[in-house]
Amino acid sequence: MEKQRLQELLVQLHEELEQTETVDERTGEVLTDLKKDIGRLVHEEVVIEDEQDGLTERLGNALDHFEEDHPKLSIVIQHVLDSLARMGF
Repeated sequence: MEKQRLQELLVQLHEELEQTETVDERTGEVLTDLKKDIGRLVHEEVVIEDEQDGLTERLGNALDHFEEDHPKLSIVIQHVLDSLARMGF
């Protein structure tokens, strides 16, 4: 059940990332990295366990980066992190 919820959240996050406009160079870099990671997980159905090492850290860094200027995106990222935590990541 949790894996299905995580997959739904990843799809939602990917959609939010696609709609987020780049404001500065650093935001662009963070967006590009997240789009690549999440897109691979969503579209290629990569097993989460294989990607867990860096994903949680990158999402945490992105959360810090987007918290102030992109609150909706931050909320989705937090939901993904919560879901990963419930799965033991």
